Amino acid sequence: MLAELERSKLQLKMENVPAPYYIEYRVTEIEDYFVEAAFGALRQEQRVRTRVLRAVVRVGDYKQDSYFGQGLGAANVIPMDDDPIALRRQLWWVTDQAYKAAAEALTAKQALLKQYSVDQPVDDFARAPVLQSIWPVAKLEVDPARWQGLLETSSALLRRYPEVQSLETSLRFTALNHYFVNSEGTVTRRGQSLYYMGISGSTQAEDGMRLDRSPYYLVDSPQELPTPEQFLADSVKMLETLKRLREAPVVEEEYRGPVLFAPDAANDVFAGLVGSNVLGRKPEPGKTVRTTGAYATSYRSRVLPEFLSVIDDPTLKNFQGHSLVGRYEVDDEGVKASPVTVIQAGELVNYLLGRQPIRDFPSSNGHGRAAPGALPSPSLGNLIVRSSQPLSPEELKKKMLELCRQRGMPYGYFAETLGPRYSPRLLYRVWEKDGREELVRGALFSGLDTRELRHDLLAVGNDPEVSNRPGPVPETVISPSILFDELEVKRSDSAKEKLPEYPPPALSNPPARKK
Repeated sequence: MLAELERSKLQLKMENVPAPYYIEYRVTEIEDYFVEAAFGALRQEQRVRTRVLRAVVRVGDYKQDSYFGQGLGAANVIPMDDDPIALRRQLWWVTDQAYKAAAEALTAKQALLKQYSVDQPVDDFARAPVLQSIWPVAKLEVDPARWQGLLETSSALLRRYPEVQSLETSLRFTALNHYFVNSEGTVTRRGQSLYYMGISGSTQAEDGMRLDRSPYYLVDSPQELPTPEQFLADSVKMLETLKRLREAPVVEEEYRGPVLFAPDAANDVFAGLVGSNVLGRKPEPGKTVRTTGAYATSYRSRVLPEFLSVIDDPTLKNFQGHSLVGRYEVDDEGVKASPVTVIQAGELVNYLLGRQPIRDFPSSNGHGRAAPGALPSPSLGNLIVRSSQPLSPEELKKKMLELCRQRGMPYGYFAETLGPRYSPRLLYRVWEKDGREELVRGALFSGLDTRELRHDLLAVGNDPEVSNRPGPVPETVISPSILFDELEVKRSDSAKEKLPEYPPPALSNPPARKK
């Protein structure tokens, strides 16, 4: 990569087109092992090794350049063999494509900007210190026979639960090694291993309502994965929960009152409503807002209660004995990772940034991240929610019931875990009279947004929980339980699915036919 970068710096120049002022190569080497089982049998097994290159060539200067439209670079798969000639020819070819696209993009961008009378408020690209950072290569630890047998045994538990329609168990073990060089002189290598195991089950109630559960584990070492006994126990627990959900009553049509979220559910709330909005993304040309999202105009404004602060610290490797998959030493733009306080005592004081500046934030704070071969963009690392006034889970429940008592309400709600779009998958009525919890189904939260977080978040717990989250780039969110003073719970109006037209096959083999 370095050899071809030097040659590109010296020779890359087309007639009537400026020479590049910046070039970067990012190669991600991936080793991936995936297994899936269903109904006691192996359904898929794949082992893949590949390398993905993304080359970026910028024409112009830091103030205004070609990183626009088609000029965002070029990507391709490159050889796994370490043959330098094969690798350099692939690098050369992708670099040539990126340079030609950059030349056209700069012309198109300059023509577009002439339509606007305002000056460009910030640079297109931030300068960054030269960094030399070489970390060990990550290696994958896999014992196929052990894991296949466990997944088969776990998925066979479906035989005990005829009410459940499907049960799949899966794992994905991945080793990622990132190599990065640029024309400024930065050279980095870092590796990370990720170990994922998941259980996914689905059933339908008698009225056709679809009910799903999908607990999972995501850690950075196989030693942290559950033991076979724990994995089987958690599979049984999930199946029992699906069975209970089928028999649970549907929520009332309308409720507005206190709702308590367990840490698992609160993590989803903070990931979606805070994490996605503290990312400093540059708006489209001609737009004067600072960034995009719900916090685009919230800089130096209160976005959470004053007793809450939020920090993103990708340098943190562990929290209370749990590994954090959102940790990294250097981001995918060659900038050293650093902790950033984004919300201080309820006030938004910072955004997470890569090397694309936004107004008032001219530099990267080490949060430019990318999936293999994809474009880097501001992303979370380890997002941590902290409170200056934490309460115990018992105190939070007591506070919720006291609110119900004051308002003459027979019960409040407790959300244990959420699904897509913050829909509760495990939701309980908590009766004011005796604190009894009753599982219900078919609910959604109406109006759960950043405004509710700002005005109706009443208290938080002292029980922070680590949520390692898979995705294009791995992230971690650490949040305690939270209590809303008032939140609307409504009956879901989604159409119920038809039940199967005829029963599934018998759970035992039929007797052999006589000849």
